Amino acid sequence: MDFLYLKALIQGIVEGITEFLPVSSTGHMILLDETVLKMDEHFTNVFEIVIQLGAILSVLVYFRKKVFDGVFITRTGKFGFDFTTPGWRLWLKVFSALFPALVLGALFGGWIQEKLFNPVTVAVMLVLGGIALILVDKPEKQQRSDVTRIDTVDQLSYKRAFGIGLAQCVAMIPGTSRSAATIVGGMGLGCSRELAAEFSFFLAIPTMFAASAYSMLKSGLDLNPTQWVALGIGFVTAFFVAWAVIAVFMRFIKNHDFRAFGYYRIVLGIAVLLYFWLK
Repeated sequence: MDFLYLKALIQGIVEGITEFLPVSSTGHMILLDETVLKMDEHFTNVFEIVIQLGAILSVLVYFRKKVFDGVFITRTGKFGFDFTTPGWRLWLKVFSALFPALVLGALFGGWIQEKLFNPVTVAVMLVLGGIALILVDKPEKQQRSDVTRIDTVDQLSYKRAFGIGLAQCVAMIPGTSRSAATIVGGMGLGCSRELAAEFSFFLAIPTMFAASAYSMLKSGLDLNPTQWVALGIGFVTAFFVAWAVIAVFMRFIKNHDFRAFGYYRIVLGIAVLLYFWLK
């Protein structure tokens, strides 16, 4: 019983650290499940959904000024909806980026989960995603001077937002990392490092809510009291750890690039391949 609580704490920490970093939280969770922290399959499915929701809540809290700016209060100060406010402009671009994932997820989500959710796929995508991060995040002196950099959400067009949404779809393959896919896609479309990361966080909110709601309906919540406590431990842990990680990450990328995450992914991917090859 106590061991279940310890596993919930550890997985909450891992989820909080990896969900918004470009290193693949799903990949890390699959590796934990396959190695040292294997739990009941039904509970694992529900648990991973719920702790993801804890991580999402941390984004809403950390970026509350931006995501709620004028969403419920109009420019005249009255309660209502004014789609010209900064908050609504942000959300309209987020939902335009969400559309590709909703369509492709509905078409191929089940097949991907059945065929590709395994350690080998995770390891390969960790390596490929690491290479992509290293290639796309060039030092400033190597970046093209004729390309106008996009630094704010207001400067981001709906067409580019949709393109970032298409890039996010690659993350349906476990080990890719949703944040890595959107960051690579954003920077490839001219976004600054900071904007690519921020938009990745914003896009995570409806994407993960939709995926979690679908998985929750599919899995159900038939849990015993011990599992409910473990669920609470994982949720709270993921929330606070993710909140801290977002704060540190946003400060980090102001003066550093993503290449360190790329190298980490490559090393981890190779280590995983070797582990399961020698197993």
